[in-house]
Amino acid sequence: MNEEDLKKKLTPEQYNVLREKGTEAPFSGKYVHKSEDGSYICMVCNQPLFTSDAQFDSGTGWPSFDKAIEGSVEYRQEKDGRTEIICSKCKSHLGHVFDDGPTSTGKRYCINSVCLDLRTK
Repeated sequence: MNEEDLKKKLTPEQYNVLREKGTEAPFSGKYVHKSEDGSYICMVCNQPLFTSDAQFDSGTGWPSFDKAIEGSVEYRQEKDGRTEIICSKCKSHLGHVFDDGPTSTGKRYCINSVCLDLRTK
């Protein structure tokens, strides 16, 4: 799918976050708090990224996970020292990962809700 097709498929906010590395406002996304079991998929390419089992409430205002589905994301070091997370299939921006998670993985994948769609079990 080319960028013009994506502009038609996605909302302006989704396009800004996924393709232009924007960030949604904290506490504005529909997946900030875990509600249903299932898999979170990429809004651009439908690749499964996270499971609801990995989700936790970080209090930061964005959906947080302690691990990604193996092979579903790639990591890019940013100039400011943060680690960006992108979808390994379509290379869309998802959010950032931090080493301050409360679970045994020690990770906090901080993801923008507009990047995700929940497929319930």
